[in-house]
Amino acid sequence: MITVTNLSFHFGGQLLFKDVDLKFTPGNCYGVIGANGAGKTTFLKLLCGELEPSTGQVSIPEHERLSVLKQDHYAYESYTVLDTVIMGNERLYRVGKEKDALYEKEDFSDEDGVRASELEAEYAELGGWESESEASRLIQGLGLPNDLLYRPMSSTTEAEKVKILLAQALFGNPDIILLDEPTNGLDLDAIAWLEDFLMDYPGTVLVVSHDRHFLNDVCTNIVDIDYTAIKMYVGNYEFWYESSQMVQRMIKMQNKRTEEKIRELQAFISRFSANKSKARQATSRRNLLEKLSVEEMPASSRRYPFIGFDMDREPGKDILTVKDLSAEADGQTLFSNLSFSVGKGDKIALVGDDRSITALLRILMEETEPVSGSFKWGISITRSYFPRDNSPYFEGCDESILDWMRRYSQDQTESYLRGFLGRMLFSGDSVFKPVRVLSGGEKQRCMFSRMMLFGSNMLLLDQPTNHLDLESITAVNNGLSDFKSNLIFATHDYEIVNTVANRILQLKPDGWQDYRGTYEEFVEDQKRRGVTEIRL
Repeated sequence: MITVTNLSFHFGGQLLFKDVDLKFTPGNCYGVIGANGAGKTTFLKLLCGELEPSTGQVSIPEHERLSVLKQDHYAYESYTVLDTVIMGNERLYRVGKEKDALYEKEDFSDEDGVRASELEAEYAELGGWESESEASRLIQGLGLPNDLLYRPMSSTTEAEKVKILLAQALFGNPDIILLDEPTNGLDLDAIAWLEDFLMDYPGTVLVVSHDRHFLNDVCTNIVDIDYTAIKMYVGNYEFWYESSQMVQRMIKMQNKRTEEKIRELQAFISRFSANKSKARQATSRRNLLEKLSVEEMPASSRRYPFIGFDMDREPGKDILTVKDLSAEADGQTLFSNLSFSVGKGDKIALVGDDRSITALLRILMEETEPVSGSFKWGISITRSYFPRDNSPYFEGCDESILDWMRRYSQDQTESYLRGFLGRMLFSGDSVFKPVRVLSGGEKQRCMFSRMMLFGSNMLLLDQPTNHLDLESITAVNNGLSDFKSNLIFATHDYEIVNTVANRILQLKPDGWQDYRGTYEEFVEDQKRRGVTEIRL
């Protein structure tokens, strides 16, 4: 259990949150959400003691052990994988090492024997004799082979390190687990295993994640960090989102009714205040008017961009035909003999290795050449492309956002361009901000503004949700769902793939699969076929 009392925190002269009073109890999983920069990671650091609050305190019972998902993937390079996982319980690791060191002494004394006996008892009490089998269960559950335990961390890949550090955070049945973006870099099977683990976990879990599907599956509560306040709500992310939208709509409707009533009363007072026979009524209404006030919308740091695509023309019958297409990179086959055609209304999600997906999209955009094969676009098709790497669009550029947008627009007027930028939360003087200093999320929003200018009837998107917050990801989801024409896209966001795509194209070095249906149906089909690893 964690108790937060009168907590406040300033960072760089800025107040992130104040007067926070919360209690986190066992058996619950708390999803921590908020706009980029709201202080989600900072809040976790305050809870685990890595940072000291400006005021207030965080209380954790002395007997309870807290575990944190480490973010430095290279902090354990000199250790074995097994030792790294067991370090999730630091006390157990130290006891085990001290015990082993005693037994390795050549001049083992009676005093050493007494100390070894004490260590043996503590080691057993901490679950030391089961530690290796538990570490094995964890890494195998996350999809890693058991023999990896005995290799040095320095020999593991980045993807393996991500899973090993997650296993470390879960090791030894901690009372409290703090997880910051735990699904990053995980395949679907590993995410499903983690969801099952957390849903059955009896302790207290706090998790920061941009994965809405994950938050919906595991969270019993949502902790919302917004405009210096931290509030807790019962339910998962979807329940919180729908509830918050409903409350906003209700407040707007109430404000509208109040404003109408105020206008009616003001008109009556103005009309009859000089009329003696109506003076009493006018005074009565003036008193009523003084009691009415338009309720202010709750102040919020959370802002939702609008993403929407309009077509200049409907696509014809012929859209895209791909025949026997093959691609390679660094001497390795990415995909081979790929053949498919796109029909009207197809929204195709690409799944597989990121390099393979990017290679296909760049070939279809005629930026690179295939090793073999061909493709043909229909004569009525106009394309817009959202690349995975947008750096070439911004590097060495000293232009303002407004002037950058002007490059891609037929209408050069400032009011027209501001309209597109305003949808993506660039308003006022922010449109004069140099693009070279933009954050990753701001650059992504610029790319969406650019894409919306073109009026294309075919959109190709490669990881468009990278660097975006939950609000912007929701906007992307809505924009792609509402688009009335064709899409070929790739994203690691489960909800977008599952709610937008009506067709799944899986790329593999040794072949490909074209599945018509939702992503959820595709996953079930793959499981029936015995496929054990599926990656978005």
